[in-house]
Amino acid sequence: MNHPNNNDNDPKSNDGAGPYNIFRDSPLRYCGYANEVGESFRLQYPKFVIPSYLIAFGYCLADSAVATYSVMSEDDNTIAAAKETKRPKNVRAAIAGFDTLLWQGLASVAIPGGVINFIVRSSRMALSRTVGLPAFAIKWFPTALGLCSIPVIIQPIDHAVDFLLDNSTRTWLNDMNVKPNN
Repeated sequence: MNHPNNNDNDPKSNDGAGPYNIFRDSPLRYCGYANEVGESFRLQYPKFVIPSYLIAFGYCLADSAVATYSVMSEDDNTIAAAKETKRPKNVRAAIAGFDTLLWQGLASVAIPGGVINFIVRSSRMALSRTVGLPAFAIKWFPTALGLCSIPVIIQPIDHAVDFLLDNSTRTWLNDMNVKPNN
């Protein structure tokens, strides 16, 4: 599962992994990485860090809300509804929203934020101990390194979070026997 709520049979998908998802398949995906930009610029512009996290969390909440809404607005005869006949629509919607929020929170905010913070802090510490470097290099090179790291860490983190959730919460939620309301 490459991203929460994919439907592998939907022909509207741009990559074959599921239906087109504006939060995953468009440049809007980078709003989830706003906090990594904030982490990169933490030394130069510390007041930018909190707003960058607000943007990233807003992105995560919006994707979760859309995932929940899309399940709630499904026709009861759709393929997705037929696959999960044991669960009422509101339960499927809650699971879709929870799964999306958990995935986005880990893959877009928590893990990448920690990784970028570690890269920037470590490189800044290493450069500050290097003799003969100008202050400009010590101040700005770690920021540049953090920014350049963002595109490199996206796919490995996304895949790691997919693996983690596929082998934990998604397995647990699929194994739960939720009976429909009669």
